[in-house]
Amino acid sequence: MSKNAFNLLIVPAVILIVWAFVAHLGIFNSFLLPPPEQVLESFGQLIKDGTLETHILASSMRSLGGFCIAALIALPTAYICYYSTKTESRLKLVMEALRFIPPLSLVPLLILWLGIGEASKVAIVILASFFPIYFNALSGFRQIDKNFTELATVLRLNKKEKFFHVELPGSLPSVLTGLRLGFGYSWRALVGAELIAASSGLGYLIGDASEMSQTDKVFVGIFSIAILGILGDQLFVWITHKFSPWMKK
Repeated sequence: MSKNAFNLLIVPAVILIVWAFVAHLGIFNSFLLPPPEQVLESFGQLIKDGTLETHILASSMRSLGGFCIAALIALPTAYICYYSTKTESRLKLVMEALRFIPPLSLVPLLILWLGIGEASKVAIVILASFFPIYFNALSGFRQIDKNFTELATVLRLNKKEKFFHVELPGSLPSVLTGLRLGFGYSWRALVGAELIAASSGLGYLIGDASEMSQTDKVFVGIFSIAILGILGDQLFVWITHKFSPWMKK
């Protein structure tokens, strides 16, 4: 095992050992803290009967759909505001107000407007992921080296050439960071929304297991969220290093 892998796994391993030790000593009731092997058994059972796959697929589709819609709205909006300070000033107050409203606080209103189907949960994802993408993209466009933009003017590049040769490469690190943050926010907000109003998804799995006093399944849902979140985040890290290799440490 490499040193990096060892450093990465040592803390989770210690937590797992302490968890198993405390659970088997009976310090806490197994209803409150089930032993790791019970959680692992539930994990295997939910995988075997297809329940976990169904909930993961439901959450993933909602998160991905809402995230893509948010990106398709946020990135062009950031680009327009970069070129038009007047447009940005008109949108600024509304953007700032919406940015500070927790998306989950809008769940009751969105259920009234959109019902308890997929639309309300996708809307929560869009609201959660829009602002990190928008503000990071706008910041990225503004941090483009002025020498490059002046050179583009001297070379008489048209808007399309300027975008692909100057603006996109210059803003890409911030754009990718915004997308990475947006994905994280979308995933967390979605699971929260599923806890409140859903009939499928990892949030629903946790909420339903809690109501049925199945703490082991609650742990399965939490660990599934963590694992999928890490995998998604690592995908964005890989994309960032692929398209912005100078950001790699």
